[in-house]
Amino acid sequence: MDLDSVAGELYGLRPEDFTAARDERAAAARRAGDRALAEEIRALRRPSLSAWASNLLVREHPEQVEPLLQLGQALRQALRELDGARLRELGHRQRTLIGALARQATELTAGAGHPIGEAAQREVEQTLHAVLADPEAARAWAAGRLAKPLTATAGFPGLAEGAAPESAAAEPATPRRTGRRARRREEAEERRRRELAQATEEAEAAERELRAREEEAAEAGRDAEDAARRTAELQQRVSDLADRLRAAQEEQRRARAAEQQARERARDADRRLDTARHHAEEAAARLDRTTTD
Repeated sequence: MDLDSVAGELYGLRPEDFTAARDERAAAARRAGDRALAEEIRALRRPSLSAWASNLLVREHPEQVEPLLQLGQALRQALRELDGARLRELGHRQRTLIGALARQATELTAGAGHPIGEAAQREVEQTLHAVLADPEAARAWAAGRLAKPLTATAGFPGLAEGAAPESAAAEPATPRRTGRRARRREEAEERRRRELAQATEEAEAAERELRAREEEAAEAGRDAEDAARRTAELQQRVSDLADRLRAAQEEQRRARAAEQQARERARDADRRLDTARHHAEEAAARLDRTTTD
């Protein structure tokens, strides 16, 4: 057992089956003496419905992974080069591909017996946009082990929707305009970095809180399981003792019946003895009388 194989198995399960299977694998690792692996497994988070749908898409249709990754590379390059014509062309391809993949994910979840709603469908599309915008997001999505939906880099989805700047392929800009454009890009990038840092910090804090609550719930669950096992053991002991009591009572009943029968036989024997004595006395008397005569 290792973390990679366990994660690969767990993130292929439906969300409602995830926690029990994760805790079972963590317990198995703990019984095997690998506490570090047990803690790593315990730290794996249950996927949201949209994350599960994205994982299901990657696992069931791996042939769809590379086309989306290649499209993301092409979009990011066109954006860096401010190639408006290329961005518009790729934006059309993006809308077509994301729409098709989102529909596939929805159909897969319905086929798996757990259809997702509109909100989760939007999060699947949001994740696909993030895959196009961010290489790190693309690698996470392609692994098929998402625990939550991904968020695209600020500004990227708008360009991907066909809002590429018309002036990008126009006449060459003057040095002054180019410098102003570069400064605007730098300022926008700095804002995005600050927003991303703040969002990341908030997400990490929320994740820590969630982990703490999940650990408390898991600990309470383990305590409940221990109490249930103890209750079952005590119930079995009570059942065993009740069986033994019934057997002892039956044995006592048979002993009393045997005692009663023995007493009756003793009384019969006493009566027969008295009768025999009486007969013996009468015989002795007759013998005395005969001898005297």
